[in-house]
Amino acid sequence: MSTTVPPVLPISTTSVAAAGSIESQASQPPIATPAFRAFINHITDTVRNGLSQRRPWAELADRSAFAKPESFSDATLRVRKNYSYFRVNYLAAVSLIVAVSLFTHPFSLVVLLGLLAAWLFLYLFRPSDQPLVIFGRTFSDTQTLMGLVGLSVFVVFLTSVGSVLISAIMVGVAVVLVHGAIRVPEDLFLDEQDTSASTGFLSFLNGAASNVAAATAPAMAAARG
Repeated sequence: MSTTVPPVLPISTTSVAAAGSIESQASQPPIATPAFRAFINHITDTVRNGLSQRRPWAELADRSAFAKPESFSDATLRVRKNYSYFRVNYLAAVSLIVAVSLFTHPFSLVVLLGLLAAWLFLYLFRPSDQPLVIFGRTFSDTQTLMGLVGLSVFVVFLTSVGSVLISAIMVGVAVVLVHGAIRVPEDLFLDEQDTSASTGFLSFLNGAASNVAAATAPAMAAARG
């Protein structure tokens, strides 16, 4: 009596491999996700490209070009011309003043870094299929967003972080205004491209933020999806 051997069914490893790949991506910590790496890379590229457009610092600190303005309108005109020419240098100077102020206030620096880390790892780069669980309670994306917004308002307005940041920014702006008012801009030559690019005090910041947001949007959408 012959026995029939049941046919051997082929086993496809494609779906298994795909499932394993998805699980491995989901198990990655937020700092190792492609979205976070793309965000850091574009931030680095934006800062590098921005600093490459700065004017020579020796030209900024040329003492022979300093003179008292003749009137308030003359000082205003000087500030506008000098900002159009030294806008990247001014932005770097304000950033340096803010950084020094934060380093001299370690508590504010730690709190600000913690708030930034909370936004990055708990919301922006957290995979959507991994709900946020704290002390055994699961929070939805909406609840997480509302909690982070409330935490940001508390940190900025109800702690020393806000006063430190505002004070540092005001000092930086005051330094920029004083330098722009006493720096004689007659020897500064601006081409049309530079003049059209400086349409506002925060034009460089807005352009950099727009470039980073546009570049990292697909990666962040993939992480949230």
